[in-house]
Amino acid sequence: METLTTKLNYTAVADGAVEWLRSYADSAGAKGFVMGVSGGIDSAVVSTLVARTGLNVLILEMPIHQGKDQVTRAKDHINWLKSLYPNVESKEIDLTASYDVLYKSYSGGQPAFGRQIMLPDFEFSMANTRSRLRMTTLYQYAGMYGFLVAGTGNKVEDFGIGFYTKYGDGGVDISPIADLMKSEVYALGRELGVIESILTAAPTDGLHDDGRTDEDQIGATYDELEWAMECYSNGKTPASNDLTERQREVLKIYNKFHNSNKHKMNPIPIFETSKYRS
Repeated sequence: METLTTKLNYTAVADGAVEWLRSYADSAGAKGFVMGVSGGIDSAVVSTLVARTGLNVLILEMPIHQGKDQVTRAKDHINWLKSLYPNVESKEIDLTASYDVLYKSYSGGQPAFGRQIMLPDFEFSMANTRSRLRMTTLYQYAGMYGFLVAGTGNKVEDFGIGFYTKYGDGGVDISPIADLMKSEVYALGRELGVIESILTAAPTDGLHDDGRTDEDQIGATYDELEWAMECYSNGKTPASNDLTERQREVLKIYNKFHNSNKHKMNPIPIFETSKYRS
């Protein structure tokens, strides 16, 4: 499906993002950035952008039962980054044992509300726990060094389908690629010279042991989701007459995720008491 996004000058985007990151860190009194690298395109692009600021950058590897291919790509990217930017340091913090303790504690409890926990719901929730463990680790190091946590969410994930963990990878201080579609992140990655193994890898959140990709979980490719996001913003619905069967299906998928994940993308609801005040 053809997306409708405006063509970008990626050299200018890269330079503008780097200046924006540097300026924000300076205004916040931050000494640098900390972020996690997963072996995927989003974290590869963001880590390269923050490295280009010249400020101190700490890259954390935080494996939790991680697939070997993801670990290899992450290490290869970090080595490439450190070979180019002397301001980049890295550290591996294996969170597998911490996660396993939580997994055992949570799964060993008594049934809630008189019924057993539904296993698929439990496993999905534990996938989010992985993300939240990493967020906690990032903020520990951010606090230790006076750094900002750099986020890796793109526009489709952050504002389209809400494909991230609330207070996990969604918990960040600054988000340099959140106005870029996934295809644009890939194009920016090529501009920045990101290694080929990352540019060609199937996108995955890395939160499951079975190696499932983002497309496996969502049911649509990012190109399809970008098309659906444009259609949604223009008021097109699955009932529109000019759509193919697959396009209708993709719009339904997009609408389902967008509507069910609004609690992530909208501000937290607050009960307002103004009318009760005298």
